[in-house]
Amino acid sequence: MIGDRSPKNGDPDEDLLGRVAAGDVKATRALISRQLPRILAVATRMLGDASEAEDVAQETFLRVWRNAGGWQQRNARFSTWIHRVAINLCYDRLRRRKHVLAEDPPDVPYEGPAPDAGLLSEDDPNRRVERAMQMIAPRQREAIILVYYQAMSNAEAAAIMEISVDALESLLARGRRSLQTLLLKERIDD
Repeated sequence: MIGDRSPKNGDPDEDLLGRVAAGDVKATRALISRQLPRILAVATRMLGDASEAEDVAQETFLRVWRNAGGWQQRNARFSTWIHRVAINLCYDRLRRRKHVLAEDPPDVPYEGPAPDAGLLSEDDPNRRVERAMQMIAPRQREAIILVYYQAMSNAEAAAIMEISVDALESLLARGRRSLQTLLLKERIDD
């Protein structure tokens, strides 16, 4: 049926992806506009840095563009696959951060105020939660981001993380406890 956007297999992006593989610029734009906000949100929350998140999103869509012709729906929807690609790229960057910090410390750390110090209040609850999110284990952070910030079902998040729903629920419980502990500690320290 012309105009019917729901494919037979239930993946709303499959038709677009096929058109992207065929070089359709409009389909590429449509796919990016559909997926970019969620990919940027995941990457920003995983990395805690909007600029790095934009780089991850760009690399994610480059990989989609390069591999559009080879993608086939097997056990996961396209949105699951693209989230997995973005999260893997985030983990690559997080690993590189550890290596850079361990190998090449700066000569003298800058002790002055951050350039945005006057713009962001340290008491802002959202800022406190963002800081706490960066302090919890990456897998816990990933689970929380997918379920609570991306509004995915436990089954969808578990598929992206390539774990069972029970394992996801365990990560969520540990992540919530870690956040609660960090936020309460910060409140006591203030």
